[in-house]
Amino acid sequence: MLAVAALVCTFLLQKEFARNQLPGELIFDFVFWVVMSGIIGCRIFYILLNLSFFVENPMEIVMIHHGGLAWQGGVVTGIAAALIFMRVKKLPVLKTLDLVAPYIALGQSIGRVGCFLNGCCYGKPLAWGIYFPVHQAQLHPTQLYDSLGLLILFFVLKGFGPRKKFDGEVFILYLIAASFLRFMVEFFRADHTLIWESLSVFQITTLGFMSIALYAYLHLKSRRRQ
Repeated sequence: MLAVAALVCTFLLQKEFARNQLPGELIFDFVFWVVMSGIIGCRIFYILLNLSFFVENPMEIVMIHHGGLAWQGGVVTGIAAALIFMRVKKLPVLKTLDLVAPYIALGQSIGRVGCFLNGCCYGKPLAWGIYFPVHQAQLHPTQLYDSLGLLILFFVLKGFGPRKKFDGEVFILYLIAASFLRFMVEFFRADHTLIWESLSVFQITTLGFMSIALYAYLHLKSRRRQ
């Protein structure tokens, strides 16, 4: 499903770049580096959160089909890779991020279907939930909650793009909305440890993302007025 997400988003982004007078031939390299960096970041963050397990089971480090990709780590490394690529290729940073933002949500939405089929990122027990053979229990289909929310976010961002007031606004909206969605879905998930005030480490990091995104929004809005 990660491969499907990359292929679909690459195809659609190439058309998006062409419509906005950006070099469409760059999109293949762009998606490759961002996706690979994102997956590595997701995995590293997950390993750090479960370090004792991976120290005892080092071969599990490369077994991503067993689950274990933390979105927050991928956001950091994916954005870093995107910024480096755009600087090297002299692409307009904020404008490009706005074009890409809806397709990040779409790619995540498709990828979450893979989580559902794999049984990772699973939810708490629920009497009328979906039966997962790997867990031998009926659970909240939290993967589908995330997938549906991100798919809706894709359409919202696509509709908002032509009405944005300044470059960077669409990407900031993605960060805020995707972080808020993950924050809410976490209440129904059972694959994490609560660390502070009944919140998981993932919820705390998403609060951090939302704070950074809000600061960026206020900064860009102020700069536009000036």
